[in-house]
Amino acid sequence: MKFSALAVSGFALSAFLAGVPALAQDSRVDAGGMPTTHSTPQEHADTADLNSTVANTNAGSDAQTSTADTQNQQAYQQQQQQYQNQLQQNQAAQQDYQQKSQAYADQAQQYESLRARFAAERAAYHRGLWPDRYARFTIDQYTADLIGQRVEILDGDHVGTVRDVARMPDGRVEALLVQLDPGKVVWIDRADIRYDRTDGVVMTNLDSRDLHQMADERL
Repeated sequence: MKFSALAVSGFALSAFLAGVPALAQDSRVDAGGMPTTHSTPQEHADTADLNSTVANTNAGSDAQTSTADTQNQQAYQQQQQQYQNQLQQNQAAQQDYQQKSQAYADQAQQYESLRARFAAERAAYHRGLWPDRYARFTIDQYTADLIGQRVEILDGDHVGTVRDVARMPDGRVEALLVQLDPGKVVWIDRADIRYDRTDGVVMTNLDSRDLHQMADERL
């Protein structure tokens, strides 16, 4: 037991003595040779340089961060302004479209009303009975010889000349534009026309007075 205690004490003492040079080597002494914890002038200078470097680095990072934040803010504001401009343009375009659509709808309604009135007025005109010989001379397909043909009424009087032909999409005749002898023009619907191609006779069952009244109508 005594040997063990002495061995331990000897080991501890050896360890202590081994560490003494290291402690003496790491310690600082002042001008009088006494140990001190104060830094040397060189260490002060090194520390000042390190602090300056860190401060400059932090300042540069802060400046870069501030510049980036400013640029991001400017970019965001530009995007917001572009968005607002596009939104206003879209709203203006939509409003313009709605106004034009309403105008077109009003015009279409007005046109349909006038057309209905025009059709009603034309339906009210007196129409004579077709002679039996004209029952099969209904006008259908367009032929160039229609232009320039003289137009007769049922009593055989000439009332005008064919100047133009309105055709449907499938090519069938829809109406004839007739220039009446006094110079006025009138559209005569195909239902009110017969055409004898053999004799070159275009006939209408409307009378002369109604044709002149129709020529004065306007949609």
